[in-house]
Amino acid sequence: MSNYKILFLDIDGTIIRPDDTIEDSTKVAIKEVKKQGIEVFLATGRPLHEISDIAEQLDIHSFIGYNGAYAIYREKDVVREPMDSEVIEKYLQIAKKHQHEIVFYTDKNNAFTNMESKYTKEMIEKFHLHENISFTPDIVKDILGVTLVNVGENETELYSHQGIHLSQVNVDGMRDCYDVIRDKVNKGFAVKKILELLDIHPESAIAFGDGMNDKEMLQFVGEGFAMGNGHPDLFSYAKHKTTEVTDSGIYNGLKSLGLLN
Repeated sequence: MSNYKILFLDIDGTIIRPDDTIEDSTKVAIKEVKKQGIEVFLATGRPLHEISDIAEQLDIHSFIGYNGAYAIYREKDVVREPMDSEVIEKYLQIAKKHQHEIVFYTDKNNAFTNMESKYTKEMIEKFHLHENISFTPDIVKDILGVTLVNVGENETELYSHQGIHLSQVNVDGMRDCYDVIRDKVNKGFAVKKILELLDIHPESAIAFGDGMNDKEMLQFVGEGFAMGNGHPDLFSYAKHKTTEVTDSGIYNGLKSLGLLN
């Protein structure tokens, strides 16, 4: 019996390849560790209402979404932390002034500030988003996650706010997009809550990620793996570096722990 009890997997750039497919080796790896009794979570910046097809393919039923703001263990809510309404209002003003765009995520929809923008259309196509609406002020209290769109690297400071940092989306064609990450509500925060619920020690937890929104998660678990295609700044936060998402990164990482042949 393995000493490892739980596995957290980012989606984009970790499970999903640039061509939007999942390697057979990844499917095999997940199936095999589940057979060993290891709990598997998808841990993503995506809204949970947009990952059901991936979850179904991999037969996974527990999730961290919205970069840690909402987590579910087998249909039971573990974390639910909406964003501060004042921050939302401030960001709307900044985006309007500088002609940026924002997508706000609730537990049901992706609310865009400009549905007709080419950037919105590119994002919807790239991430296969379906539950899309125009932003309206009545959803402010229900927002779980935020992505800033069409923001230059020299403009990120505009969104500086105490207790918040931005994480560049580590996907080709989407690098002018930034996830808004709360210092106290992130993937690592959600992982901690889940481990407490299941009475699992961090040393018995494994995680894989490729973006800077994964850093807290990789730091918190005993075995944190940065994908070979990961953001260059991520590697210093991970205990291990595995191969790329296109080169059996998850499989090879789990194999190095003795979980796969």
